[in-house]
Amino acid sequence: MTTTSSLPAPAPDFLARETLRLLGPAPDNWVPDHAGIDHNVAIVGGGQSGSAYAFVQVRYATRVVRIEPVAGAAVQHFRLHLQTNAGARIETARKVILANGVAGNGAPFVPAVLSQAVAAGLAAHTADAIDFGALRGKTVAVLGAAASAFDAAAVALEAGAASVHLFARRGHIAATPVSRVRAYPGLYDNYHALPDATRWAQAIRYRRAGSTPPADSVERVLKFPHFHLHLSTTLSTAEVESGHIVTEVQGQTLRFDFAIAGTGYLADPSARPELADIAPHILRWRDRYQPPADARDDELGASPYLGSGLEYLEKTAGATPWLRDIHVHNPAGFASVGLPLGDVPSMRRDIPRSVARISRDLLLADLALHEQRMRGDVPADFGAEFYAGAVWKPAGAALVAA
Repeated sequence: MTTTSSLPAPAPDFLARETLRLLGPAPDNWVPDHAGIDHNVAIVGGGQSGSAYAFVQVRYATRVVRIEPVAGAAVQHFRLHLQTNAGARIETARKVILANGVAGNGAPFVPAVLSQAVAAGLAAHTADAIDFGALRGKTVAVLGAAASAFDAAAVALEAGAASVHLFARRGHIAATPVSRVRAYPGLYDNYHALPDATRWAQAIRYRRAGSTPPADSVERVLKFPHFHLHLSTTLSTAEVESGHIVTEVQGQTLRFDFAIAGTGYLADPSARPELADIAPHILRWRDRYQPPADARDDELGASPYLGSGLEYLEKTAGATPWLRDIHVHNPAGFASVGLPLGDVPSMRRDIPRSVARISRDLLLADLALHEQRMRGDVPADFGAEFYAGAVWKPAGAALVAA
């Protein structure tokens, strides 16, 4: 027998809110209010990272389209230009946390060879909303060999694609998680203190070894006989002809109905519209460290060089000190911290580190007000009469008094 409950479905965040309720009330806000400041801290991103920083009411359908530093203000802050369903609005914040996902400091990377197919609506990145149902009976190309590429290939096959061809640049599927060797506490906890050359070498080693797809993602596609894996293959051409993508692979002409780029993301703040005002001032790894010729990596060099509190640093000392009030918790911080910020392994170490820096900065910025508060009068919990009856008196003193 099937029954249908008439009770309303719980909110998606019900369990998280219930956990917080059981932990007890949040402490009182200790940051002094300032005229014209709407938020002490604004978190951009409502996923696992943003919610882990401060589980508050998530404002859905709200996009930050510009982060504008306010020059000459008595209290340093930013204007956040927002786009909502109700229209544009501006709010202000003293601190900003960019917990905005894999493209939070850049953009999806789509190989130039697919530009014609993208323009024709015949290709998309895994970051895009793809109608996999429409791929039923179609021949699909997938570029890339990391987790998102294999997952996209699997979903296409499970949706009924006639065949899927996955193209990998390497001669093998990356299967060696080289970062695992440095997962012990001493290195994990103190990674940011390592010399630049050491951190760069580790980042290069990871990039050259490749991002490893989970074994179960690979297994999903291996179940299908019409899955085809092309190793050591990079598409050099992808022409659009009569609604198809036509390419040459090892001397053979292949035709595809659709192509999916599972090719990762660029870590470049200048690619983000909301960071356009500030991107030219951000210190990048290429500004701070010059690797040996055999260890050059322009994409890695474009990533931000973060401070110990995951804050942006200024390219020119003293020119843009407000950059330290923007904290990054997205994968662009990989070279600085040794992990893709936002992944679960980064949360235990890096969220407390960033929160501690934000707390310190807000305290010191209002130090005069806190000193005044510390000098304030404190009422006594009780008076002398509370314990007067227990005060010892010598026996002679009692006789004299009589």
